[in-house]
Amino acid sequence: MQRIGKPRILIVGCGDVGMRLLPLLVKKYRVFALTSSQDRITTLRQAGVTPILGNLDQPHTLWRLPHLAAQVVHLAPPPSQGSIDTRTHNLLRILAQGSSFIRQLVYISTTGVYGDCQGATIDETRIVNPQSPRAVRRVSAEAQIRAWAVAHQVQAQILRVPGIYAGDRLPIERITRQLPALVKCDDVYTNHIHADDLAKLITYVLSRGKAQRVINACDDSDMLMGDYFDLVAEAFNLPKPPRVTRQELPNLVEPMTLSFMSESRRIQNHRLSEVKFRLTYPTVADFLNRAKTTSKYP
Repeated sequence: MQRIGKPRILIVGCGDVGMRLLPLLVKKYRVFALTSSQDRITTLRQAGVTPILGNLDQPHTLWRLPHLAAQVVHLAPPPSQGSIDTRTHNLLRILAQGSSFIRQLVYISTTGVYGDCQGATIDETRIVNPQSPRAVRRVSAEAQIRAWAVAHQVQAQILRVPGIYAGDRLPIERITRQLPALVKCDDVYTNHIHADDLAKLITYVLSRGKAQRVINACDDSDMLMGDYFDLVAEAFNLPKPPRVTRQELPNLVEPMTLSFMSESRRIQNHRLSEVKFRLTYPTVADFLNRAKTTSKYP
């Protein structure tokens, strides 16, 4: 009787979330990971993963990808310029050569595609309205993936992710530098998810996700951005950031920071229940309180 090996999965982009995802996958899958960094090869091998050296900006380096795995998780960000996500274009073009073999593609996008919702409560039915170049490129990637998946009869799931945090991904430096937050009357609502929860959610979507589905991958937090900074400051016994008006802000923060502080939305995550996913950290406060009692602060 022929022995059936582990199913194969390809991870495209192994940054922080990708590295958190790998140990959740290696027991069930034979995992391949695309990386553009030669220095990452040893780390990936030590994680029990087969590294594939390639660069999404250099299509000729991607020739190994077709027929590698039936499931693909696309974590790579778009390029830093332009209105088209050329990296996703290059990935889909090469994967098309093995599309009859590929059955699922999970893409990690951003809630930035919704743009400024002026503090409104929204869900996945909200029409995208990107207002920053980064978000425009994310919408480009989503549209490419949707069209490609339908054309090649591949299941696609798009996870729209807000601000990712973890013990080593908190705004400590920002708070220490006393960069300003907005006064409450000008402040924006912000959304979050712990990096470990996001990695775990991806595994749930891989096994339970509905085809051609968008999911808001965020926690239950309902916070103004300034209150988020205050919460972290209190947890680390740091002075709270000063508050300024929106008119004062452009002269005090960098353009990218200004763009994040110009969009307000309160995002619902009801579709997490579709994949029977429960957050380990339903709110940022839950994480900070638990970390305080278990000494897990960085």
